[in-house]
Amino acid sequence: MAIVSQKLDEVLHGLAFEKIEGESPRNVSDPLLARLKALGTEVWIDTGELEKAQEIWKDELTALTTNNTLANQVVQSGVMDQVIEDTIQKIRQEGLDLSEEEMILEVGFVINCKIALRLVQAFKVKVSVELHPAISRSIERTLHYGRRYFKVCPEYFTVKVPLTPEGYLAVRTLRLEGVPINFTLGFSVRQNYLAARLANPDFVNVFLGRLNQVVMDQNAGTGDLVGEKVTLATQQALRSARESDKKVSSRLIAASIRNGEQVAFLAGLDVLTIPPKAMKEYQDSGKQPDQVVSHIDDSIAPGIDPQHPFAKRFSELWQLSDEFKGFVDALVARPDLDSMQGEELDKISRSVNLFHPFSDDDLNKIQEHGKIPDLNAWPDSVALDDLMTQSALQSFTKDQNALDERIRSFLK
Repeated sequence: MAIVSQKLDEVLHGLAFEKIEGESPRNVSDPLLARLKALGTEVWIDTGELEKAQEIWKDELTALTTNNTLANQVVQSGVMDQVIEDTIQKIRQEGLDLSEEEMILEVGFVINCKIALRLVQAFKVKVSVELHPAISRSIERTLHYGRRYFKVCPEYFTVKVPLTPEGYLAVRTLRLEGVPINFTLGFSVRQNYLAARLANPDFVNVFLGRLNQVVMDQNAGTGDLVGEKVTLATQQALRSARESDKKVSSRLIAASIRNGEQVAFLAGLDVLTIPPKAMKEYQDSGKQPDQVVSHIDDSIAPGIDPQHPFAKRFSELWQLSDEFKGFVDALVARPDLDSMQGEELDKISRSVNLFHPFSDDDLNKIQEHGKIPDLNAWPDSVALDDLMTQSALQSFTKDQNALDERIRSFLK
C-alpha cells in the first residue's frame, strides 16, 4: 500500500483528534504501589479496557499500555462500532480513493487513537499505542504512522514500535524528532542493549512471562524466574550503558507479567506494566510494604534443567558477550547509519546470529502454533530471542487480523 495522501492525513487527524478536557483525577493511594514507587519503579497498567483500569486505578499509576491483542478485545466488544461507521463514511464523503486494505489500515488507525484517548481522557496519563503489524518491515511507513500518532496527542501518546531491523532504524529517526517510543517485543539482554545503543527509545521491553512459559512447555524445567533473570540482567545492562554513555537514556519495561508475585519480585525495575488481574493479586497479597524489596543485584538461579538439550539456548537470553558489545560499537560508529535500510542491518546482524531469515512458510508455521514456539521444530541455529520475537509478532498479527475482519464487515 502506498503512503496515503496529505488530504487523507488531514481527514484522519480530524477524525482521531480529541481535545483533552478536565483536570487530572484525584485517586486513592495504595501502600504497596507506593513502595514500588519508593524503590524507583514506575507502575503502569497493561489494558485497553477503560472499565478494567478504573476498577484498580490508584494514585501511583502513571501510564497504560495497549497492543494489538488488547485493542482487538475492545473492538470485538462493539464499543468502537460507531467509530468504524463514522470513519468509513467520512473517508467516502471526502472522495478519497482507497483500496479495501488501505481503508482497513486507516480505520484501524482511528480506532487505536480512540481506544487510547478514552484512557487519556479518564486518567490524564501517557498511553502506549502500537502500530499495525503489517508495517513492521517498512521504515517509511513506520515513520509515517509514528509521526501521525504523535501528532494526534503529543502530550500523552507513546508510539509502540515492534522489534524488527526496520523498527530499530525507524526508532532511531523518530527519537531524534522527539517522538516518544516504546520499543516492544524484546526477549533478551542483547536485543535491548542494541536498541538502547543504536536507537535510544524511551523504553524497551522484556516479555518475561512468555520466557517462563516456553521453558515449561519444553519440559526443560519449572520455568521459575527465567523471565525474571532475563529482565534483571537487562536492567543491569541498561544501567551500565546509561552510566557509560550519557546519550543513552532508555528505560526497561517488564511486560507479560502473569501474577502478583512477579510484581513484588521485580520491585526496583525501571517500569512494570501490569495486567489488571496481576495488579489485583499484588494489591490483595497481604504483603507489608517493607517486605517488598529490590532483587536487581541478586544472583538468581532460574528453574532450568542444566542437562536439558535446550539449556544453552535459554541461558543466552541473559548473556551479553564482549563479541556482541564489539559488534554494537562498530555498528553505531558507522557513518552511513542514518541512511541504512532494514535489509542492510539484517545482513550485518547475521554475523552475531540476529534476525534469522524466516521464510513466509516459517512465519505461517509460527503463527499457527501461537505465541509460545515449539523449540523442537527449530534448529539451534535459530536464536531463541529471534524466535520469541517472531512468535509474539505473529500472535499480534493474528489478533490484528481479527480486528481487521470486524472493520471489513462494515465495508460490505
